[in-house]
Amino acid sequence: MSILADPLTLAVLIVAVILLGMAKGGLAGVGALATPLAALVLPPATAAALLLPILIVQDIISVWSFRKTWDGWVIGWMLPGAAAGVAAGYYYADRVDEAQLMAALGAITLAFGLYRLWVERGGRIVAASRSPGWVGTLFGGLMGFTSQIAHAGGPPFQMWVTPRKLPHLSFIGTSAILFAIVNWMKVPAYLALGAFPHEVIVAALLLMPLAIVATLLTVRWLKRIDGARFYVIIYGLMVLLGAKLLWDGIAG
Repeated sequence: MSILADPLTLAVLIVAVILLGMAKGGLAGVGALATPLAALVLPPATAAALLLPILIVQDIISVWSFRKTWDGWVIGWMLPGAAAGVAAGYYYADRVDEAQLMAALGAITLAFGLYRLWVERGGRIVAASRSPGWVGTLFGGLMGFTSQIAHAGGPPFQMWVTPRKLPHLSFIGTSAILFAIVNWMKVPAYLALGAFPHEVIVAALLLMPLAIVATLLTVRWLKRIDGARFYVIIYGLMVLLGAKLLWDGIAG
């Protein structure tokens, strides 16, 4: 029986795919809600496996759309940590309490989003962060780990990169390229776990058109938005995302 045969499952997965499209279109972090949402109607491992091919297709669109605006310095420092985090996520997958991990990630994300909204309230000008690259490697490790476990690498990325005050299109392009690489890093682990049975691949293919449309629409919108407004939206989404992850983690 097809995974999408159940109307409730189909409806929940449609919302999850739209959230991924928004994330890949530039609203980094929102995608962290997709796997917990899909896990309401599917086993968590199946939910994560189904969403990975969709993420990879969306990566192609986002990388192409922002291929001229990205920061190689940020990627260079975060990528080694992300690779180590993906490996650790694969190795410790069976020993991690996902609910506790998501609750901790949610609490940190919520606190960070509220803090940034407070310090930048009323359009206040805040100096860009100049934290050293090795700090980015640490955040990259957390990003890779949470991405491998639950496709939730957006918040750690945001916590290090948003205070650097990149031009908003550079922020989006950097996120697009980095996560595209990380998602391909995750494929061998998923293959080793046998996570792609026929019904999962079929369901992912059927959801692909929606994934593409959601990504393209978000890309189109964010290319026209003002940079300052973009960061306010990102911080606001971090607050909502953090609260949701924290709630789900506690309830789980």
